[in-house]
Amino acid sequence: MAIALSLHVLAAVIWVGGMFFAYMALRPAAASILEPPQRLSLWQSTLRRFFFWVGLAIIIILASGYWMISQQYGGMQAAPLFVHLMHGLGLLMMLIFLHVFFAPYRRLTKAINETRWPEGAKALNQMRILIALNLLLGLIIVVIASGGKYWLQ
Repeated sequence: MAIALSLHVLAAVIWVGGMFFAYMALRPAAASILEPPQRLSLWQSTLRRFFFWVGLAIIIILASGYWMISQQYGGMQAAPLFVHLMHGLGLLMMLIFLHVFFAPYRRLTKAINETRWPEGAKALNQMRILIALNLLLGLIIVVIASGGKYWLQ
């Protein structure tokens, strides 16, 4: 159980922490010093690398989470409310990530490859909004994970 929990938390920290860094530090810095072509290329290259780690984090979160639920509660039917909330919000985050990856990120990459900067900026802005939503959901899950068993029985 300790290994599964450690892997679960590590994967969540990588994902949520990466979004926090990107949104709160990299985004404003890139916007203040880079012209649109360089900024879009930086984001595409950064996100390509980050999305690999998010994909790995998702696999680890799902595998460790379902294993812990089966070992500790015997399945979802016996799991407490805070586990159901983390599960549902986590699945929503994963769906948002898949949408970001397969829709606006692909449009961003295509726009950069074809040097269509306004279209790239539009795709990046769509991603910004969805990543902000995912960051908010991730932070809510962190609060639920750290205190939910005490106040959500």
